[in-house]
Amino acid sequence: MAALPFRALRSVPDEEPTVSYRVIHGYRRAYRIAGSGPAILLLHGIGDNSSTWTDIIPHLAKSFTVIAPDLLGHGLSDKPRADYSIAAYANGMRDLLSVLEIDRVTVVGHSLGGGVAMQFTYQFPQLVERLILVGAGGITRDVSPLLRLISLPGTARVLELLRIPGIAYAIGHLGKVLKPISPHFHDTPDLVRIISDLPDPVNRAAFLRTLRSVVDWRGQVVTGLDRCYLAEAMPVQIIWGEHDNVIPVAHAHLAHAAMPGSRLEIFEKSAHFPFHDDPMRFLSVVEDFIAAAPPHTFDDARWKRLLNRGMSDSSVTGNAWTRSAVFSAMGSSERSAT
Repeated sequence: MAALPFRALRSVPDEEPTVSYRVIHGYRRAYRIAGSGPAILLLHGIGDNSSTWTDIIPHLAKSFTVIAPDLLGHGLSDKPRADYSIAAYANGMRDLLSVLEIDRVTVVGHSLGGGVAMQFTYQFPQLVERLILVGAGGITRDVSPLLRLISLPGTARVLELLRIPGIAYAIGHLGKVLKPISPHFHDTPDLVRIISDLPDPVNRAAFLRTLRSVVDWRGQVVTGLDRCYLAEAMPVQIIWGEHDNVIPVAHAHLAHAAMPGSRLEIFEKSAHFPFHDDPMRFLSVVEDFIAAAPPHTFDDARWKRLLNRGMSDSSVTGNAWTRSAVFSAMGSSERSAT
């Protein structure tokens, strides 16, 4: 399918856009784009794709240009034997925005996409106006025991069991039965939606490469808590589900404490997908935050001062949280992951 011109979808903000494509570095990248106005980049989680934002895109497109890509190895994007690291994904987003001639964005990242959003902000702060983290990976090590288990060698053969006819349906039905009993099964519909792609060997290989680049048996490999102080001048909104079993809500409080001036919104009846559980509340939080927070302007001199001062200065880490307090909390969270 040929790529649609950047302006082609701007006149139909109330419609769910079709998927467009661009080839970058020889790999086909799929993305959805709609609306007009300031740009918002929506980044999905591991094993997911841009369709996860279906309920969100039409509403945001009334006021913003919305770009929702399928990360490499996900959805309709190519799934090569390639670099699936957080830094590589951040580079890929920079390149996609460049070919779309979009200079600055508010970045919204969910789960793995949250880790990518933080890395993107760290690598290219001059491109980011605001940062919104939703159940984000990359804060500290703690993560779902299931993901740690899947990251182990040999699990590819276990995942092949998903090819058995009816297995995904059985998991989904069990989740529906158990959901009223325990919040651990709150996200079963989304889990079934994601694992439905894993029987395909190419999808499964890309999923495992991505997972193993960020998770091992001890938890998340890539953590950004030590660099959160660099977000001092960046408007940051943190959104989390209270019953998140993939990335515990404690990470939201850690990030909030470590990012000076950040805002925190906890969805009390949600788990890992708050924008699915209550999309209108999610939209309200996002739109209110964007309206209230002036866009970040990158200051190279300030960036250098922050790097030189590091986390040792309480004015950087926040009056309530010194360096030792941040790492003490981080250590508690990591101990629960081992």
